[in-house]
Amino acid sequence: MKKQKIASNFLDKIPTRNPDIGYTVDEKGVITLEIENKGLFNRIAQKVFKKPKISYIHLDEMGSFVWPIINGEKNITEIGEAVDEHFGEKAHPLYERLAKYFQILESYGFVKLS
Repeated sequence: MKKQKIASNFLDKIPTRNPDIGYTVDEKGVITLEIENKGLFNRIAQKVFKKPKISYIHLDEMGSFVWPIINGEKNITEIGEAVDEHFGEKAHPLYERLAKYFQILESYGFVKLS
């Protein structure tokens, strides 16, 4: 029961995209996030090790569907309903996958959960 309470609380969180992250959409609808590598260490790595100034992260089909829905108003449960409607059984286990997806996005600083 405690695990369900924690899971339901997480699903009530509202994700907001990081405004510093740009993105593009290709002709197939795949979203690519554009992350600028800032800071002293990144500048040194760019000069010495020829690391790129901008990193590109290509989202999968479900990630490309979810990213534009993240608007700072819908909670994870509402986003999950849209994903379930669009992907159906292909998205299951839906909320476990979404919870992990948003945990990863938050850990990299791509979204903020409130």
